[in-house]
Amino acid sequence: MRSYSLIAPAKINLYLEIIGDRTDGYHELAMVMQSIDLADQVDIIGSGDERMRVHCQSLEVPNDKTNLAYRAAELMAKNFPDAFAKYGGVDITIHKHIPVAAGLAGGSTNAAAVLVGIDLLWNLGLTQIEIEELGASLGSDVPFCIRGGTAIATGRGEQLSPILGLENVYIVLGKHKNLAVSTPWAYKSYRTVYGDTYIRDKGDLAVRANAVHSAPMVQAIIHRDIPEICQRLHNDLEKVVLPEYSQVSQLRTAFTAAGALGTMMSGSGPSVFAICESKVHAESIQQQISQEVADKDLELFITKFISHGIQVLSPQ
Repeated sequence: MRSYSLIAPAKINLYLEIIGDRTDGYHELAMVMQSIDLADQVDIIGSGDERMRVHCQSLEVPNDKTNLAYRAAELMAKNFPDAFAKYGGVDITIHKHIPVAAGLAGGSTNAAAVLVGIDLLWNLGLTQIEIEELGASLGSDVPFCIRGGTAIATGRGEQLSPILGLENVYIVLGKHKNLAVSTPWAYKSYRTVYGDTYIRDKGDLAVRANAVHSAPMVQAIIHRDIPEICQRLHNDLEKVVLPEYSQVSQLRTAFTAAGALGTMMSGSGPSVFAICESKVHAESIQQQISQEVADKDLELFITKFISHGIQVLSPQ
């Protein structure tokens, strides 16, 4: 039976603006998303029967139907019943390196890898856009995780416009192991506090979402102006998360004090990233934070921007 190993990169947000409410219950967003080379490996092989199974060495990752990777396999079986009948189910093994519940799209990128892997395993011949459309039904971040690189994301995050990618920009990423922030809580809290500032008119929502294409952050990325990118970092969810989670706020402050070019929480947190001048600069900041933040629960990663999403290692 053939098998595929896929690399599933994490993502960070360089920009996250909450514009208003949507009729589907989600928020209308304008974001700039960036892939990083901190990644999981996802192995997919035919199971030899009709069952879908997920395996992961991390106790934090569910091995049942609640896992987004499992739901991705179910989605493929539902949408391509003839291929499922011909090839059968799959065994999915997730080698976890991306921190769990960290605002880094770890679950979404695993699901993205499963969609790409089953497309190959079942010889479906889907286009990237077709796979992204399937992924959008699983979660807002899944289409970006498939494509990767640098992209403007609007709607609830599934409508993508790629930007000429940023590569080899080093960051230090920090996350407290036992700290998790609920994404639904973060958005609900933001709505409660700032809902009166939301744009209500559908036409105005579209205009504001489109405005991000010419916004200073995007122009800075196009010109690869790292200092300007650092000045334009923005995440609306920091307004509700930082006051409630002192560890996230303190880590952000520590990165700034250590000399980061720019620092921000990614997504709904609790991960915080620090943009650095070089790998050497990143190593220096990592060492300084390790010494100054007396918390054994804090994990620090040196990683960098990459220009791709899901990649296939090798068919076997």
